[in-house]
Amino acid sequence: MRNIVALLLMIQFLFGFGFVESQNIVPVEKAFKLKASYKDGKVDIDLKMADGVYIYKKELQILLNGKKIVPKLPPATKLHGEEVYTKELHFTLPVPKDAKSLNLVISYQGCNKAGICYPPQKKEFQFKASSTQRLSQEQSIASTLKSGSIGVILMSFFGFGLLLALTPCIFPMIPILSSLIVGAKEMNTKKAFIYSIVYVLAMSVAYTIAGVLAGLFGANLQTALQNPVVITLFALIFVALALSMFGFYEISLPASLQTKLAKKSDEAGSKGGLIGVAVMGFLSALIVGPCVAPPLAGALIYIGQTGDALLGGLALFVMSLGMGLPLILVGTGAGKFMPKPGGWMEAVSRVFGVVMLGVAIWMLERILPFAITMLLWAALFISSGVYLRALEPLPQDAKGWSYFKKSLGILLFIYGVIVMVGAFSGAKSIFKPLHFSPNREVLKKELFKEVQNLEELQKIVQTASKPVLLDITAKWCASCKELEENTFSNPQVQRMMQNFEVLRLDVTDNSQSDKKFLRHFNLYGPPAILFFKNGKELKAQRIIGYKDPKAFMQILQSVLKEE
Repeated sequence: MRNIVALLLMIQFLFGFGFVESQNIVPVEKAFKLKASYKDGKVDIDLKMADGVYIYKKELQILLNGKKIVPKLPPATKLHGEEVYTKELHFTLPVPKDAKSLNLVISYQGCNKAGICYPPQKKEFQFKASSTQRLSQEQSIASTLKSGSIGVILMSFFGFGLLLALTPCIFPMIPILSSLIVGAKEMNTKKAFIYSIVYVLAMSVAYTIAGVLAGLFGANLQTALQNPVVITLFALIFVALALSMFGFYEISLPASLQTKLAKKSDEAGSKGGLIGVAVMGFLSALIVGPCVAPPLAGALIYIGQTGDALLGGLALFVMSLGMGLPLILVGTGAGKFMPKPGGWMEAVSRVFGVVMLGVAIWMLERILPFAITMLLWAALFISSGVYLRALEPLPQDAKGWSYFKKSLGILLFIYGVIVMVGAFSGAKSIFKPLHFSPNREVLKKELFKEVQNLEELQKIVQTASKPVLLDITAKWCASCKELEENTFSNPQVQRMMQNFEVLRLDVTDNSQSDKKFLRHFNLYGPPAILFFKNGKELKAQRIIGYKDPKAFMQILQSVLKEE
C-alpha cells in the first residue's frame, strides 16, 4: 500500500513539474527584487515582485543590528485566508540616532499563483550611518575646518564675522570707538583710520586668545570676566572718560612718557594714543561683547577636538576682523567728518560724554536690578535735557540752533520722566518704558522652570512625558536678552512651547556647577537652547545664538516630529 502511495506522489510530482515548466515559472532571482538605501537617519526598503508572485506578511522579518524590528507596513490583501503583498512593497525604518553603522537583515518567503512556493529568502545590507547623520550648525562649521582648504575657511569665517557685526554683541563697541576718536586731539581721517585699525586688531587678538583658551581648556575667559567687580571697574572707566569729555579734567600720560612715545609714533596723543585705544579694544572684546554664536562655537569645537589651535585661532582672528570691519568704517567716518576745533568740537565731546555714560549704564544692567538701571537711564535723559536748557527761557536774540537745542532738551527731559515712571511701575526696557506685556509674566511664572545643576536636569529628562526644552541664559548675555524680548515673548512661540517641558538654567554667576554643566554638553557659554526626547539630547536641533520667532518655531516643529 505504501509503495502505491509513493508511486502516485511521484507521478503527481512529475506531472506537476512538467506543468510548472510549461508555464515558464519565473526563477527566484527574478521573482523578487529587494533594494534598501540609507539617508537622513532612515532606511527605505523597496521590494518588487514579478507578475503572479506574492509574499506572506507573516513571513517578513527584519533584524537591525541584531534586534528584531516590527515595521509600519501598508495594508495587505487577502489570499486563501492569508495576508499577502503583490507587485510592490515599500516601507521605511527609523534608525537610532547614536548608531554609527547599520547591519540590516531582511527575511521573507513567497509563492506564485500557480501554487509553487519559493524557498525562504534572506538578504543582508551594511550601511555607515555616521557619514549621513544630521549635524547641528556649529558641528557643521567645525567639520568644514577639518575638511576645507585654508583659503575657503578664512573667507567663510570673514563672512561669518560680517554677519556677527549686525548682532547686539558689536553695537556697544561703536560708541566706544567713536568716543575715543572724538576725545583725541588733532584728529583727522588718517589718524581716525589708524585708531580704528588698532582698536579692531586689539579686539581680534582678544577674541582669538579667549577662543583658543576656551577650545583647549574648556574655560571661557570672556565668561570669567563677567563678574560684578570687573563689570563695575570697566563701567567706572567709561564714567571717567565721560567726565573728561565734559571738561572736568584731562586724561593724559606723563609728559616724559608722552615725549618718548611721540618720537616713535606721531599718533601717540595726549589721551593715551594708540596704547589707550589698543587697551580699550582688547578689554571691550573680553568684557563688552561675550556672545557665543554658531561660527564661534564651531571653531571652539574644532580646537577642542583636534587641538589645532593654529588653524582654529586663525579662523577666529579672521572672523574678528570681519566683525570689526564696520567699526573701521564708522571710526574712519568719525574722523573724516570731525568738525574743526572750536565750539562745535566742545559740543561733540559733550555728546559723546553722554554716550559713554550710557555705555556705563548698559554695562551695569548686568549686575543691577532693572529698577535701578531704569532710574539711572532716567537721570541721564533728564540731566541731558537740563544741560540743553530745557527748563530755561530762550534769550531774545536766539537763533535756529538755540531753538533746536531747546527742543531736543525738552524731548529728552520728558522722555526721562517717562522712563522714571516706568522704573517705579516695573518696566524692563527704556525703549518700552510704559509697556507692560502680560506675556512676560506668563513667561516667568508658567513657561520656564528653573533648574540648578546637571543632576536635576538629568532626572527631569529621564521622567518627562513631553520633549524637554532647556534655555541656558545669563544676565550679561546680550543675545539672551534679544531672545527674551523678541522670541520667548511672542504669543505663537509661547503656545507652541506648551508642548514642551520648558526649563531654564541661569549661568550668570559662572559657578563651579555652571562650569560643570557647560563642559558636560560641550558648551562655551550662553545663549544655548538644548532639546531632549526619550531621555536623550537631540543634538542636531541644538540652538546656539539668537533665533527669531519664525526660525525658532520651525525648530520646535521639527523637534515635535522627531521619532
